[in-house]
Amino acid sequence: MSSTTIDKIMPAKLATALANTLFPALDSQLRAGRHIGVEELENHAYLMDFQDVLEEFYARYNVELIRAPEGFFYLRPRSTTLIPRSVLSELDMMVGKILCYLYLSPERLAQEGIFTQQELYEELLSLADENKLLKLVNQRSTGSDLDRQKLQEKVRTSLNRLRRLGMVYFMGNDSSKFRITEAAFRFGADVRSGDDAREAQLRMIRDGEALPLDSGLSLNDEVEEGEGAQDNAAERGEEE
Repeated sequence: MSSTTIDKIMPAKLATALANTLFPALDSQLRAGRHIGVEELENHAYLMDFQDVLEEFYARYNVELIRAPEGFFYLRPRSTTLIPRSVLSELDMMVGKILCYLYLSPERLAQEGIFTQQELYEELLSLADENKLLKLVNQRSTGSDLDRQKLQEKVRTSLNRLRRLGMVYFMGNDSSKFRITEAAFRFGADVRSGDDAREAQLRMIRDGEALPLDSGLSLNDEVEEGEGAQDNAAERGEEE
């Protein structure tokens, strides 16, 4: 087929983009809500090269291919999107905001960007209202040790969900340690222009502010709670 014939069907650059061997897997990841940052060298370079034509391609599905100020890419669904989507839970959102706060912290540089799940949990308890957190897990929570154990397990599940979305990377086979990516700024959009981004993020956490759905946090995460629980069980088996 000649280039002239191809141009009548679709732009030659788009045809080149769709024919690239990276496209099928990358397209699936984007549709599942994954954020593609500079850490994924090949995929990120591909999106940089073909951003203009892919924006038009995804617009046909009523979603936007977004390149955030920090450089990562993701799909933002419109209300009329043709791609299935689900909304993150309130606890997922809170864990995400804590990740953004940790990303902005001096400790990230001191620790080479590596945190532990225990540090995340302790930071969550120190910055947010524990009673409200427990109510997210169990409306009848009495603040018992069992309730706190369930909360910690739910935080682990939330972190695993955010890992699937490209916001953290577990360190090799050790799922207790992770590195936060710039995609965590999806939970800190309101702090980008502030004089003190970390203080603004802290205020959001303490006020319990949830970002509106039109900010794009109605992510295409199709992972269900049960699946996350299975992953957690598998990871616990690896750690034993």
